This record gives sequence, C-alpha cells and structure tokens, in this order.
Amino acid sequence: MKKSVLYALAASVMVLASCNDMLDKSPRSEFSNSPAFWSNVNSVESYSNKLYENYAGYGQGGSGGWFYFKSLSDDQADPNFDNWTFTSVPNTSSYWSTPFTEIRRCNYLIEGMASSSLSDAEKKNYEAVARLNRAWQYFQLVREYGDVQWQEKVVLDANDESAVNQPRTDRDVVMDHVLADLDFAIANLSTTKAGNAWSKHLALAMKSDVCLFEGTYCKYRTQADNGKPADAARAQKYLEQARDASNTLMGAGYTLSDNYGDVYNSLNLNGNPEVIFWRNYHKDVLGHSTVDYTTGSTAQRGITKDAVDAFLFLDGKPLATTSLDKDDKAVLDANGNYSLEGMLSKRDKRLSVLIDHVACFKGHGWARDPELAQMTSSTGYTIAKYDNALMGTDNKTLYRNGIGTGYTDAPIYWLAVVYLNYAEAKAELGTLTQEDLNKTVNLLLKRAGLPDMNLTPAADPANNHGVSNLLWEIRRCRRCELMTDNWYRYWDLVRWHQLDKLDSNKYPNINRGANLSNVAGCEVALDGGYVVATSATRSFDKKHYFWPIPQQQITLGNKTTQNDGWK
Repeated sequence: MKKSVLYALAASVMVLASCNDMLDKSPRSEFSNSPAFWSNVNSVESYSNKLYENYAGYGQGGSGGWFYFKSLSDDQADPNFDNWTFTSVPNTSSYWSTPFTEIRRCNYLIEGMASSSLSDAEKKNYEAVARLNRAWQYFQLVREYGDVQWQEKVVLDANDESAVNQPRTDRDVVMDHVLADLDFAIANLSTTKAGNAWSKHLALAMKSDVCLFEGTYCKYRTQADNGKPADAARAQKYLEQARDASNTLMGAGYTLSDNYGDVYNSLNLNGNPEVIFWRNYHKDVLGHSTVDYTTGSTAQRGITKDAVDAFLFLDGKPLATTSLDKDDKAVLDANGNYSLEGMLSKRDKRLSVLIDHVACFKGHGWARDPELAQMTSSTGYTIAKYDNALMGTDNKTLYRNGIGTGYTDAPIYWLAVVYLNYAEAKAELGTLTQEDLNKTVNLLLKRAGLPDMNLTPAADPANNHGVSNLLWEIRRCRRCELMTDNWYRYWDLVRWHQLDKLDSNKYPNINRGANLSNVAGCEVALDGGYVVATSATRSFDKKHYFWPIPQQQITLGNKTTQNDGWK
C-alpha cells in the first residue's frame, strides 16, 4: 500500500490570531518568562497561538485527526480491528502527558498576565484565552481518566512529584473548575464571529458541549461502573447550563448551511453561516490526510450495518416499522459496479452524503474519480463526505490521494451540534416543547429530507438504551448528523452509560457491513449476506469507562492511584 511511506509538505504551522490573518505568525513554545515578555502584545499573542494546535480537526500531515480516524464506535469497523483504546496499563501515554504540558502552558499565560503592563482589557482577554484552553484540556482528561490532579499554578515539570503526583482531584471538583474557566472566558473574550479566533462564541459552544456531557454523565453514571452514583441535582445544574449556553448561541446569527456536506468538505469555511470555530488548512502550507484515507487504496474504516440501520426512511420511520422497501442489497449495474442507489434513495439524505453510492470491497474496488485510486472498505460502505472534487484540480493524485496534502477546512464547533445539544438538554430536563424541536432538530431533519419529529414519536423496537421514545429519536438524529465526526459517538456512549454497545459479541451488527448477497464469488466473508468486517471481536468490561493511569505516573510517587480494574 502506498501509505507505507509518509510524506508531507514542508510548511509553517497554521496558527490562530485574533483576526483572520493566520498565516504570518509562528507559535512560541520557548519564551523568556519575564514581565517584559508578558508586556509585549506580539509575544503574548504568538505564545497563545500555539494552543490552536490542540484542536485536532482533520489532523496534520500524516497524523489522523478526530474525524474518520476515531473509529472505535458502533458506526465504523477498522479492517485492522479497533480494540479498546487500552487493553493493558501503558508505561507512558501522550493522552495523559500532553494535556498536562498544555495546562502548564496555560498557567504560564495566566500567571504572566499578573506581571504584565498590558491594559486591563488585554490582560483579561489573554487570561480568558488561557482559561478557555485549560478547560479544554481538563475536559479531555476527565472524560478519559476520571479523577485527575487539578493545577492552577505553574508546574515547572509535568512529572514534578509535588504536583502531578499529588492525590488525584475528584472529577466532579475538576469539572466545576472547568465550568468556572469557561464562564470567565465567556465574560472576557470578544464577540467576534470570526471562526478562527478565540471568541465568546467559541467559549459558549465549548460550554454547550462540556455541560451536556457532564449533565448526562452525572445522570446516568453508577457506583458500580463509574465509582460514583448518579447525582440528579448536579445533572440538572449542568443540563441547565448546556441549555442556556446553546440558547445564547442560537440567537447569535448563525444559520444552517443549505447542504449538509458543506460543513465537511469546504476548501474555505470562512463565511460558512453554520460554523462557529474551525481549523484552517491551506494548500501547500498546512495539509491533512483525511481526504486521502477516504479516497485512496488503503482499505477504509467502513460504516457498519448497525450505523446504516440507524438512518430513518423517508417516511420518517425506522427500519422496523417503515412501509417503504427495506431491500438493502447491492445491485450489479450496467457498469459492473454494485450499486447502493436503490437503498439510498429511500433513506435520510445524510446517508447519501456520508457514503458512496457504490459498494467497494476486496476483489471489487471502485474509484470515485477516474484519476484517483480504487477504494475498498472493511464493510463495503466507503466514506464520501470529507472529499471535495474541486480540491487539487491541477493535480488530484497529489492533493486528494496524497498524505498530508489535503486542504479542506475542518469544523470544530458548528450550529448543528448546538441544536442537538439544546434539544437533548431540554429533553433530559423534561422541558422540551414542540417549538424547541421546530427550531432545532426539525431543521436538521428538514435538511435531511425527513418529516418533522413530534414530542411523542412512535416506539422503535431497536431502542436498546432504556430511554423514552423521544430521547431515543433525539439520540438517533445526533448519531446520524455527527457520524464519524469529532470523536462524538464514542463519548456519547460513555456519557449515556451505553459503552457496552461496543461489545461486538453481543451486538454483531457493529462488525457487519453491506448486503453483498447478490455478489457472485464474493471474496469477503459474509454472515447472512452481510459483510463481516473482521474476525476479531471485542468484549466490554466496566473498567473501560476509564482509561488506565500510565504506570510511570504511579511509579514516580505513591500518591497517584490506578483506576479500578487496571493492574
């Protein structure tokens, strides 16, 4: 496979400025920690620009980002098999160390403002930038590890026993600090709508996400699986915060893009009415590989049968109750391809954007463009929504089939997510109205070619979450809207206390794909006519709700304890 050799363009790193000019400044990872440094606005801004790199987007160079590549879910199946993120205790892990490095960077900025001679407004702005980004890092740590050490002063070394190896702070306390940081950022950042700037709108979008996670996590967690029982009062507090942050953003002038795919495959998200914050890429300056891995010859981490079955039919009904034709077999067409158009023509239009109209599998590849490589997928369903046919019209092989050369922009926060957060928070609070649905979820459904949802949707026999019909349908809309996006699905299952749905022994359709029962002499394994993505299986254990603390952190001092179930 061509991906055995990685290459990337030599480029300066794209960084974040307080305006739209993101190409003429370089981040600062080394600096002189002095009042003079912190009193120079150019130095401070350059220093803070480094934080932009922490929003993975589509990745950078040959490294994968948070779209497509985070395939440990029930939505995708990796041909090389996605086991749990950790199956044993690692000695070290960047998931642990990198956030603490970035937290230290943020704390330097906060402390630097105390000695700075910048204006009070400037100092508050940069402290807000630091606290926004500290909140972001702690949010990642808490949802991965649970209890983690809270640091609000500079730790000179991430492995300093006096700080990182203190007893871990209760995760609820850490999340309260995260909320305080976000509220400070909201109060002190500008209201600019520039989607590549630190802004009040970005802080509100982050708060919407963070508080929805915390509210639902605290509602559904259990003592047995999470080490703490459900907390209804805490859940209500955070769900109300998620509701209010979302509602504020919904009145800030953003609107949905006309086309669902525009958010994902744009060469320039500047001016897109739906996007609140994005990661900017630029041809021959900073590129990614998400398009390459979803157009190239390496077998894709395909969409699963379980995921496809989640999409409603155009009559607004699920697979179990629709009156429309349910036949999902790939059909041989006049060009010798196995077409999925019949199946797609009856489903939610988002599915036609997400996957190709031709099944691509071992022994029967297909190229989206004659100049590109033939694709295959572990499940037969290839992912199309990140590709843009206009990218690299001067050299498609380089820019669409090249590692580190793609330059479509990546959304980080966008309006569809805010709509979903608002509707879910209000549904969890028991206060959702038809008007709320009409101004959120139903706008997404309309764009997808589906009828409106009401407050009393019919039961779906596939509902295995133990929640109301209304919550099930809101969760369905979220899953279909955000499929393969920004690592959402995995963490949604965590916060809903549904991580057991990744047990492929109990839920085999998360390891199945397209219906290839019409394919003569099919080279891939089938089960009841459906592709078997891999022979490997994955079993759930409650310990998977938290990742193991790296052994080195425990060895450095005896105050850092291991998460339950990990040895």
